[in-house]
Amino acid sequence: MRPTTGWQADSATRTLRRVTLERRDLRPDDIAVRVEYCGVCHTDLHALQTHESDANGMLVPGHEFTGVVTEAGSAVVDFSPGDPVAVGNIVDSCGMCRMCRAGQENFCREFPTLTYGGADRRDGSTTLGGYSREYIVSSQFAYHLPAALDAAAAAPLLCAGVTVWEPLQALGVGPGSTVAVAGLGGLGHLAVKMATALGATTSVISRTPDKADEARGLGAQGFVVSTDPRQMEAVRDQFDVVIDTISAPHDLAPYLRVVAMDGTLSHLGHLGPVTVETLELLLGRKKLSSAGSGGRPSTAAMLLFCAEHGITADIELLPSSQVNRALERLARNDVRYRFVLDMSDLD
Repeated sequence: MRPTTGWQADSATRTLRRVTLERRDLRPDDIAVRVEYCGVCHTDLHALQTHESDANGMLVPGHEFTGVVTEAGSAVVDFSPGDPVAVGNIVDSCGMCRMCRAGQENFCREFPTLTYGGADRRDGSTTLGGYSREYIVSSQFAYHLPAALDAAAAAPLLCAGVTVWEPLQALGVGPGSTVAVAGLGGLGHLAVKMATALGATTSVISRTPDKADEARGLGAQGFVVSTDPRQMEAVRDQFDVVIDTISAPHDLAPYLRVVAMDGTLSHLGHLGPVTVETLELLLGRKKLSSAGSGGRPSTAAMLLFCAEHGITADIELLPSSQVNRALERLARNDVRYRFVLDMSDLD
């Protein structure tokens, strides 16, 4: 086993504490990654808040990180020590089901192995995440980090970025498309950047006018206040695609009404149950879809696209010792737009 240092959940206090962790020895297809930067996702906050100590009490969050290869297994051909890499929220899948064969390991029928809180498919151990100085991962689920991307600001691309990238691609967003992004947070601000770079005419839908300047600074040409009935009526049936990144439960009807005929509302932010009146879909042959994370081909393509167009997350970089403060602020939505932890203080 390989000792490293990381931040482990204390289920009694719902906080993280610095501990020594053990990583597995390298398998032939593994690489060892020195984690440099790890994004802080709402999923991490939820995992910590709901964590119940198991026999080992092991929860180490973190599933969007960048780093450097320090060692490669005997069968690895695509990576060498010193290579900059990125790892997302999936580290294995069955590789055999229809979804995996289609390059959509994120939809693996047997459920993908998650970067933390999952069960290793070979030895059954609990996967421990990227809030640590070293991570051992199959080279098939690591990605070359383009030199054009800042390593810290690129970390959130591996979760938030690919989560919005996949529906934009699947729905054919490009020149001539009209796109609205509902919610301007960690997912939303990247959706605006990507939709704009794809050539779409892009707007932001937000509850208050406070973010209008920020939205335009990210590339949005339009801004709509969702609480203003006149503004919402003015864009009724207008958008080919609405990317809904709102994380709290909400009524989908107002957002379906601004979808154009044969357009799609892609519901990404809130993963709980929803209620939809069929007439909201019927009037205009509108569609409701969702997506989550990304497969290996899509993730690699997203990184190359972002490098070509200079797209990274807008981040606040903190030393990893401030992880509990970051999570506390995230719970209050006090971040613009993504926290990233600098893991170098774990040395």
